[in-house]
Amino acid sequence: MNEDVEPQSGYTSPPPGAPVKKLLFRLPDLPQVRQFAEDEARAAGMPEEAIGDFVIAVNEVATNAVTHGAGDAFIRTWVIGGDLVVEVHDEGAWKPGPLPGSVGGMGLWVARLLSSDLTLRVGSGGSTVIMRFPGKG
Repeated sequence: MNEDVEPQSGYTSPPPGAPVKKLLFRLPDLPQVRQFAEDEARAAGMPEEAIGDFVIAVNEVATNAVTHGAGDAFIRTWVIGGDLVVEVHDEGAWKPGPLPGSVGGMGLWVARLLSSDLTLRVGSGGSTVIMRFPGKG
């Protein structure tokens, strides 16, 4: 993933026993990722007016994962405390960016604005973005 932010420590994982949905994807699969995200938002009871922004945030992070990462990625979702949590992981190495004057490179920034919480974990095991969104309205 290639964004102009510093990696943050901190990591969230599904609570024991929580149902987790997972989808493996590559660049050509991004339409399926968007549909997966929309379906998960509806299943979590997210208000209809929030689903579009949710899908945009997920798409931005998923696109980064398969364009700046290792080419393969996965998305996982679970619900905690009524909120929908989304994790996107790729095996790529962290590359800070964008460069001044570049076009693009704002996906993580957009996702951070649209989510109620965003955590970024990077290291030798790849890059993981975890976002939290209010579920039931």
